[in-house]
Amino acid sequence: MREAGRVVAGVLEMLEEHIKPGTRTETLNELADGYIRKRGGTPSFLGYRGFPASICTSVNNVVVHGIPGRERLREGDIVGVDVGVILDGYHADAARTYAVGEISGVARKLMEVTEEALEAGIRACRRGNRLGDVSNAIQRAVESGGFSVVVQFVGHGIGKEMHEEPQIPNFGPAGRGPLLEAGMTFALEPMVNEGSYEVEVDEGDGWTVRTVDGTLSAHFEHTVAVTEEGPVVLTVP
Repeated sequence: MREAGRVVAGVLEMLEEHIKPGTRTETLNELADGYIRKRGGTPSFLGYRGFPASICTSVNNVVVHGIPGRERLREGDIVGVDVGVILDGYHADAARTYAVGEISGVARKLMEVTEEALEAGIRACRRGNRLGDVSNAIQRAVESGGFSVVVQFVGHGIGKEMHEEPQIPNFGPAGRGPLLEAGMTFALEPMVNEGSYEVEVDEGDGWTVRTVDGTLSAHFEHTVAVTEEGPVVLTVP
């Protein structure tokens, strides 16, 4: 999983230089697919329940599961890129939201708070904690920053399958849920909205998830292992 995670991290690093005004989201998909395959991996998302691309690109009010296409990035946009890789039978999954050129102060704060919420969740991934401690840490970080946690979509266990039990909400009371043990691996992924937490899926493609009120959304994700020494992030270079 660590090796798969390094490929995921490499994709997200590589794409940063291509996140600029005028770039089509389908170009990002092509670059990511080539990078993954060159390193011996396979995109986890391509064909998953019929998903038609190797990565997800979610621009502005798109929360998650945006499908890359002819859309061009514009100055001031934010774009979430979600990447999954399977390598030697194991999956890793991570996401990052990027600024396209100069962005608004609200957009910048939204991204910062979402990333801080992910870090809070990672810190709570300790042996002896409950899964609810992770969810609660994420929610508190988001709401203290003045934003809303998406409740319809959640993080998940990950390993030989991309989505495994348990589901990991980004909200809820501490002290509840399964006890965390060394060896567990999770994909933590706070999805955070500028306005209301409410989201809807586009009827046209059945995948693209948008904020109901049209406000911005940000998404950060890492694959994390619970170890005897504490949490270890697997999706790093």
